[in-house]
Amino acid sequence: MFDAVMKLLNRNRKTSKEIAKDRLKVVLIHDRANISPEIMQAIKNDIIEVISHYVDIDKKEMEISLENDSESVALLANIPITRIKNVRR
Repeated sequence: MFDAVMKLLNRNRKTSKEIAKDRLKVVLIHDRANISPEIMQAIKNDIIEVISHYVDIDKKEMEISLENDSESVALLANIPITRIKNVRR
């Protein structure tokens, strides 16, 4: 019974194999796009800084990556929002 509950609670969590596969994809895409890990981290930090003015986010679950096809490279961001701030401008 406990195992069934744990499976339900962890069903959205990736296995270490899936995480390693995702990381390899990121490395390969970075190589193809000629974007260093340092620049990707700087982009991630800038995105965090800007959107944090308007919303609270879950930085641990945030994912930013590059995806490419034969014609272009796209920046993909999956940023869980925990709270929308009441910001007046």
